Order: sequence, then C-alpha cells, then structure tokens
Amino acid sequence: MTKPGANGLTYAQAGVDIDAGNAMVDQIKPLVRATRRPGADAEIGGFGGLFDLKAAGFTDPILVAANDGVGTKVKIAIESGLHSTIGIDLVAMCVNDLIVQGAEPLLFLDYYATGKLDPAVGVEIVRGIADGCRQAGCALIGGETAEMPGLYAEKDYDLAGFAVGAAERGTLLPRADLAPGDVIFGLPSSGVHSNGFSLVRRIVAMSGLAWDAPAPFAPETSLAEALLIPTRIYVKALLAALKATDGIKALAHITGGGFPDNIPRVLPEGLGVALDLSAITVPPVFGWLARTGGVAEREMLRTFNCGIGMIVAADAAKAAEVEAALTAAGEKPVRLGEIVPIGADDEAVGYRGKLSL
Repeated sequence: MTKPGANGLTYAQAGVDIDAGNAMVDQIKPLVRATRRPGADAEIGGFGGLFDLKAAGFTDPILVAANDGVGTKVKIAIESGLHSTIGIDLVAMCVNDLIVQGAEPLLFLDYYATGKLDPAVGVEIVRGIADGCRQAGCALIGGETAEMPGLYAEKDYDLAGFAVGAAERGTLLPRADLAPGDVIFGLPSSGVHSNGFSLVRRIVAMSGLAWDAPAPFAPETSLAEALLIPTRIYVKALLAALKATDGIKALAHITGGGFPDNIPRVLPEGLGVALDLSAITVPPVFGWLARTGGVAEREMLRTFNCGIGMIVAADAAKAAEVEAALTAAGEKPVRLGEIVPIGADDEAVGYRGKLSL
C-alpha cells in the first residue's frame, strides 16, 4: 500500500498521473490540428469544442449525431501491442452511421479510458483517430482521457466515439419512396471491421494460435495484424455519389447483426430485400472463422458483415447511374438483389445462393 509522503498523499500515488496526461495532450495537438476543416479550427485545450455551421456552407441544416465503440476488438490491440489503427475503427463506426442518414460528418470527439496512462499508447490511438477523421473529412474538436486505476487493469483501455454531422433539410435518408424492384448494391468491407470480436476471440482461442503467428488465411501477415485491419470509412465515396446522382434512396451500415438486423432499419413496413449470397466475394478471414469455429452460415450472416460493409438501395430506373457514380467515387459496387414486397409473417431479408466460406 502506498504511504503518504511528508506532504501527504498525492493524486499520483493514488494512480493518476496528471503530468503524463498533460504530456500526452502536448504530443497529440499537431495530430488534432491536422484534422481542421471549414467550420472548425481543431484546436484542443478549452472547455468545449466549437463548430460554425455557416462557415461549413450549410443554410438550413438538420444535425445528426451518433456514438459508438469498437467492442472487444480493443482486446486484440491490447494483447498484441498494436494500437495504431484502432482509432480508425472508432471513427468509422460513428461516421458510417451518419452518412447512411445522408449527413456529412462534421466533428468528432473521443473518450479514452485506461487503468494506467501510457502516453505512447495514447498517442498511437489518437493518431489513428486523427487519421480516421481525415478520411471522413471531419474535425477532431475534443476528447477525454480518463485514467482510472482500480476500474481497469493497468494496460487495459476502452474507447468511445461521438460524431455529429449535418444534412440540408429535405435531403435526409432513407427516402420515403423505396419501392419493389429498387436495386440493392453492396460495397465491399476490408474484413471483419469492428463487430463480432467476442466470437472471433473465442475461435482464435480454440485454434491455439498466438497473435504473432502467421494468419492462416493471410500468411504474409500476423494473425493480430490481419484481424486489426481497420473498418472502411465510406463517407467520401458516398458523399460524392450522392452529389452525382439522385438515384440513391437508402443506405445501411452493416455492423453487429449483419444483413438481417441492419437492412430492415431503413425499410418501410411491407418491404424486404432478396439478396444473392453467391454474388459476394467473401474475404478469406470469414471462411477461416466459419471452418475453425464450426459457425453455420446463418450465424455468420447475423454476426459478421461477410464481405459487405455498406448497402446501397438505388432507384430501379437509375441503378446503372448509381453504379457508375459509386465506381467513379472509387468503390466496387456489387449488385446483390432487389427490394421485394413481403407479408406480415415474412422475414425482411431473404437469400438465394450460398456464401463461399
């Protein structure tokens, strides 16, 4: 037990090092400053961050807010000592939820809680957050670093992100005119993204592989590196496509719950989707997880993105135009199926074909 010194017990002796926190803030200021954009100077240190909607070019905006974390993916970062991309995941999980509502991400704030602050680790995490913000075009305008001994083990940490975006009134998604025959496109994922990692970690434990072992599905890289590939940020491509065509009616971010839980969130009553699973190029990681864990296809589909991180619903008459706009924006859209009418007892997401697991 720590005993008080001559001048009494200090906060540092209780496990909270204010000097380490201040040193970390000084190191991350240039990273944060690099995320500045119209409407925000991305300076930190005040009591709150500011954003000027008029300077960002909005006239009659609706604000859209989202917050999220990266789940137990952080355990792989902690156990492997690889922290440089987990911040990208944090931003992606929030800003992808904004763009599906037609909102441009404007600002981001992070919360980083740990048992004992290691400034070097903290800087790596924030470096990833700043990278994600630049990819999304939003400013990192503030955050909180909480050192909480006794609540977290020394090296453990958790992350939470908070993002705000805006859309001009009348441009929010999903649109009300979704109809049978509208075309469903999928945009490829980079891998597992940030959902299902409790199952991933259980399967890795079953396999007996160490984090630094070659990944069975990508032997040129370590298992940890392969699983930590960051979540794709679809914002800039989708903003460009939305500007290029008025044929996009709805977007769905495929996160926890996969297709069956996320696609229905943007569908009106009486409509569902019919998807051709054989059209998906499934990344090798999912086949390895399914085989090693003995995970059935249906469970894979409700746990993971299985290779599709974003769904785009396009007006049937403008499907080719939407596909061209997405391609011009750097995406590789996959035509997966169509909107269909469903009855009260029908599942909202129906499948044909099989995943190539």
